[in-house]
Amino acid sequence: MPIHQPQQLTDVRPDRTGVQQAEAALVEHYPRLVRLAYVVLPPALGRHRRVLAAHALVQRALPPAGSRVRDPRVPAQSRRSDAPAGAESAPGAGQDRGPSGAAYAWMRLRVLRAALAHERRPRWWPGRLPAPAALRPTVPVVWGLRLFPRAGGVDELALDRALSTVPGPVRAAFALELLEGLDERAARALLAEAEVVDPAGALRRAARLGRPDRAGAQAMLRSGEFDPCTVQTRPSDLLRRRHRVRAVAVAAALCVVAGGLAVAVEEGARGGGEDRSPAGVFAPVLDPAELMRTAAERWADTSRVDFTAWPARGGRTDDDGLLGRALRAWAGPPDSVRVSTTPGTVAVPPAQPPRLLFAGEVDGAAVVLFHDGGVRVVRYAEPLSGSGGAALDFARTDDADVTTGAAVVVSRTGDSARFLLAPWIDGTTTRDLLAPDTPGKPLEVGPDGITAAVDRPAAGGGCDSWPVLQLRSSERIVENHAFLLTDLGDLAPAHLTYTPKPGRGAPARQPREATGTDALLAWARTACSLRALSGSGVRAVNNWAFAEQKLPEGGASADWLCTRADTWRGPGRVLVQFLGPAASPTDPAAVVADRDDTALCSRFGQHVLAGTHWKAASGRWYVLAAGSRAVTRIEASGAVRGAAGGPTFAVRAPRDADVELTASLREGGTLTAVR
Repeated sequence: MPIHQPQQLTDVRPDRTGVQQAEAALVEHYPRLVRLAYVVLPPALGRHRRVLAAHALVQRALPPAGSRVRDPRVPAQSRRSDAPAGAESAPGAGQDRGPSGAAYAWMRLRVLRAALAHERRPRWWPGRLPAPAALRPTVPVVWGLRLFPRAGGVDELALDRALSTVPGPVRAAFALELLEGLDERAARALLAEAEVVDPAGALRRAARLGRPDRAGAQAMLRSGEFDPCTVQTRPSDLLRRRHRVRAVAVAAALCVVAGGLAVAVEEGARGGGEDRSPAGVFAPVLDPAELMRTAAERWADTSRVDFTAWPARGGRTDDDGLLGRALRAWAGPPDSVRVSTTPGTVAVPPAQPPRLLFAGEVDGAAVVLFHDGGVRVVRYAEPLSGSGGAALDFARTDDADVTTGAAVVVSRTGDSARFLLAPWIDGTTTRDLLAPDTPGKPLEVGPDGITAAVDRPAAGGGCDSWPVLQLRSSERIVENHAFLLTDLGDLAPAHLTYTPKPGRGAPARQPREATGTDALLAWARTACSLRALSGSGVRAVNNWAFAEQKLPEGGASADWLCTRADTWRGPGRVLVQFLGPAASPTDPAAVVADRDDTALCSRFGQHVLAGTHWKAASGRWYVLAAGSRAVTRIEASGAVRGAAGGPTFAVRAPRDADVELTASLREGGTLTAVR
């Protein structure tokens, strides 16, 4: 076992020289420290407050004049190979002034502690109030303007959204690795110094952020989107300020005349709250009269059959009050509005008037659906009675088509959901994937395109059924086209497809609709694995039967499936499943591999190899393996050795034998088994 040397500690001496070194490090590396603080601070502060808070806590990190710097005990930091450019000291700078020097490390530790304190609450602190550190008066202060870092693209916004879903220690670990270029050991030590309870856990969670393109995430962190030193300015809410001035004037007059201060303040607040526009949003974007509306029959006369072809439907499409509240909630949701987003979707205000898809009453709520420029569908719902708050849901729907743009969840109550269907849907039924031999049941659809309540798949526990929609497109756009959609917890249901087994000498098969017998039988054994995809922004799921294998000791057959889930944001997840002989057509398949963020089993990853342990009726154990159609030979090494020509392989092996599988491809190259 290697012996690790004790970690070297670098001290700043407890005298005035230490303060001067800290001042020099602050001046030289101020932009770097402010960017670190900005990334670690809670995104819930909003960009304006986060910019000011980042500058404020970096400025407060400097010790007061005349103070002495006590021994900081900051560990010397190892640097990663991907450390950012400029991470070393500038030419001519003293060693203690560079980012690798003790003074900079000490300042960085103070900044990190202060940024993390914004989310720390004492046990006795009220849960709804910000942490005590966030309530401290800060300088600088800006009046009449709002500050924003330069806007990035969709990827930068998605990264910012991902950072907002994790706690401060995870953001800190992410920033230390990608901004500061620290290796895992150094980052863990620094997080411990910053009083993080579980530094190793924070680093593990941070490692999952920005995958698979960590270099791209590193570049985005260094972009203008996360630079609080290069900002754009806009006026604060001019309408709100004007209403506040009016309210104060009215209140003062009423105090002088009749002493009606409370009434005046209430009326002023009510008048200002309905008409104001959120800061930074151009007024026409929030004007219901400017909403885009598609003609009712446009879908039959366009080659772009997606959400842009949906007409505005529902009984309240002319209710400007409802539409205005929905738009204002989107542009700047108050605390009373519950906001949810599917992964990879940003909740930024609309840049232009969105398209109205629906406005009406469903299941005791007033519901509005918008489509935002080909990228997002947004759902706003407010209760018709009672004290419950409104809800705002965002889903990414870019590049939707006839199937993925065919339905949107308009209401969920209990164990059922209602869908708003596309105008090109002519036939609607429901069926159970776990009853492949049972025909579909007719589903009632109202004149506004809203379906009757449809049972939702069980979120947990047993998996006794898996309801899906079976829809048929109008013959005005395509003939004899039926397809399946399933509710995975997002606004847009996922499209289910099937790729048949490879034919002998035939070219590679393409995914097709999962309505045939073979497709339904395959989905009957794999439907319950869809629970693992709930709420992850899945666009479509394909079952690819990539191999069929004759099993040892009797010649029974087994199928190998690669179940690929593609998300709206691009990355996919793969489950490789083994369908051995079963007593029931709905016996669940065995998941033998699970891979995130991969191109496997797509048109960009057409080769796959997988293996599993299998027990024969005799009680003997085997290692089985199968590959896709281009695999010509499979070899096993490790606890068991063997080889076989062709795309399948079987060898006797102990139950827990550790075996490495590789395959040779027809056109050259090798393939390792997916795990």
